[in-house]
Amino acid sequence: MTTNTQTQPFVSFVIPCYNLPQQLLVECLDSIFALTLEDSQREVIVVDDGSDQCQLDSLSNYRDQIIYLRQANQGLSGARNTGLNICRGQYVQFVDGDDMLLTEAYAHCLDILQNEKQIDMVIFEATDSPVAVNGFADDQPESGAEYMRHHNLHGSACGYVFRRAMAGQLRFTRGILHEDEEFTPQLVLRADKVIHTNAVAYFYRKRENSITRNTESSHLEKRLADQEAVIMRLNTMADRMPAADKFAMQRRVHQLTMDYLYNTIMLTGSVGELEKRVAKLKDAGLFPLPDKNYTKKYTWFRRMTMNKLSRRMLVAALKRSQQHGK
Repeated sequence: MTTNTQTQPFVSFVIPCYNLPQQLLVECLDSIFALTLEDSQREVIVVDDGSDQCQLDSLSNYRDQIIYLRQANQGLSGARNTGLNICRGQYVQFVDGDDMLLTEAYAHCLDILQNEKQIDMVIFEATDSPVAVNGFADDQPESGAEYMRHHNLHGSACGYVFRRAMAGQLRFTRGILHEDEEFTPQLVLRADKVIHTNAVAYFYRKRENSITRNTESSHLEKRLADQEAVIMRLNTMADRMPAADKFAMQRRVHQLTMDYLYNTIMLTGSVGELEKRVAKLKDAGLFPLPDKNYTKKYTWFRRMTMNKLSRRMLVAALKRSQQHGK
């Protein structure tokens, strides 16, 4: 249990886990407790999402400093929702149980929250490899809508720390993959004051048995189906939004549509599958990709998907690149 129930913690760290090796979860907790936060400033919630074995006994060093909640398996979305429902912190940070916070860089993010007035969200960078710390640079504060209109948004829910009250009743959709991609843009649009920093504050592990490494055909089909459904829902939301929010959400929808087509090629390697999904996007008014100068990658990809011949060439080129990468 938490050591102080009277004072509102500054940050609640919500850690979903499921059948993780003990050492990874311990390293995750170590990275949080390495931060220079007082006990009263920190709330750590571990949501065990129905693991085969309860891991509380292996966390003896932290048993008096954490909330450990064990529930029937609900998936990553359900575990995060549980943590968000019970946490009390002024701010919330999601940390997957097999990942870690990078102490010096994350401390910089906490400094921003403590020194800037009325900050709703700090967006930081993540890495899958060790990085050197060479100082930090922060962008000027802006609203969430302004940020989304001018930047490519990274969807991961672990890539930012946010004011808890801002979420309101917003929760992750259970039972889907790409749940972050649906949750994050809606949350960012609620922010009045966002700061992006180049601080690389989050370390994520690439594990062979992770969700993104699953190559079973049924899983790959679900990944694409869920991604398509998220794009359609966000596009519907955009149509109902005020102009500033609508333009911001539309940029995100266009980004995700590009990613969806790219994933279709990389996961199926099939021209037929690509054409089938292009046809559905056309029916929804999401294809061709709009002529926008978001990024060089977006501009190039848009041009390469404009007609059937160029799409066929793109599939062949990406398949060759994928084979050479192996």
